Amino acid sequence: MGSISLQKVGKLYGAVSAIHGVDLEVEDGEFVVFVGPSGCGKSTLLRMIAGLESITTGKISINGKVMNEVSPRDRDIAMVFQNYALYPQMTVRENIAFALQLRKFAKAEIDRRVSEAARILDLADLLDRKPRELSGGQRQRVAMGRAIVRDPEAFLLDEPLSNLDAKLRVQLRAELSRLHVRLGVTTIHVTHDQVEAMTLGSRVAVFSRGALQQYDTPHALYHAPSNIFVAGFIGSPAMNFLEATVVDAGRGKMVVSIGDGRLVVTPKSDAHDLPAGRTLLVGLRPEHLSWRPAGEASASGGAASRLAARVELVEQLEPESFIAVAPANPQVVIRTADDYSIGTPADPAELVRRDARLIVLRVSADKVPRRDTMLELVIDGSRAHLFDGTTGKAL
Repeated sequence: MGSISLQKVGKLYGAVSAIHGVDLEVEDGEFVVFVGPSGCGKSTLLRMIAGLESITTGKISINGKVMNEVSPRDRDIAMVFQNYALYPQMTVRENIAFALQLRKFAKAEIDRRVSEAARILDLADLLDRKPRELSGGQRQRVAMGRAIVRDPEAFLLDEPLSNLDAKLRVQLRAELSRLHVRLGVTTIHVTHDQVEAMTLGSRVAVFSRGALQQYDTPHALYHAPSNIFVAGFIGSPAMNFLEATVVDAGRGKMVVSIGDGRLVVTPKSDAHDLPAGRTLLVGLRPEHLSWRPAGEASASGGAASRLAARVELVEQLEPESFIAVAPANPQVVIRTADDYSIGTPADPAELVRRDARLIVLRVSADKVPRRDTMLELVIDGSRAHLFDGTTGKAL
């Protein structure tokens, strides 16, 4: 199997920088996922690894061998594309065998490999059909079969599930995971779907505007994001970000002001040494927020962690609901990742008006407030994430 190493890899299209000096290591047999919004450069980087795109700067190595000048056919990798790329005039058997025939494999070896791939992918009964006679999921399995028979050092998967309906995506996601466990082949999978990324990857690389934001396990991305972009991209609904000012810090605790309220937070690092007056962002996952009717007495007396708000929207999904609320105090500032230059500056058209921003809660569906009612948002400071108010980097 093969390890893959990227060292300061960059890509220029004229004067436009599409990929910004990416450093990344994929270990032998690992399943790594590249994830990010459309246009972030993840597919371009995958094509650079495959040799389908030239690199402008840096070095790409497979199993310790530099691949910068090596042709795609000599890199010993197999790529699966979003659109399947099957030959319509060929049968399933012929599609799977085609690459082996080009390489002049013996017929007996081709038959053996095709039969084994068909058995693994449950295609044995479909070998004599044409692609037009197959469902979307079956076509994608044929595309995977064509990659498997090559016995490559690595699989490169470019959004292979994006053309499928939601139910089939879930099914094939599980099949991909089982297939990787069975074959143990180094795999890089590109997707814009964070659920796909978090469920498939042993490690996940998060990209934004051509820059690698964080490369870590799914657990670490969710619980210890490196900046506001990762924190907001990983998790659905997205993390809420409230602008806050340090009031007092010390002894492992910090008091911050949000609007005219106070919140005690537990810093996860040396952030408790920050001076009074420093601007921070308090990040709050929707599931770490709760609510109570306006004016209801608090059992703990924790008035500092309560924020008056009006219900703007309720989405009842069963067995949970999402509640979007607008703070009653206009001094409460809600931020988003687009307020920060993570990679290259955002297009002003992408920015959400501040007065249109809401705080989202994830709660049980059995008790939700009605739209336009007032409530008190309850904030658990021990679950808060802290970010630098200027750069958006995690503290």
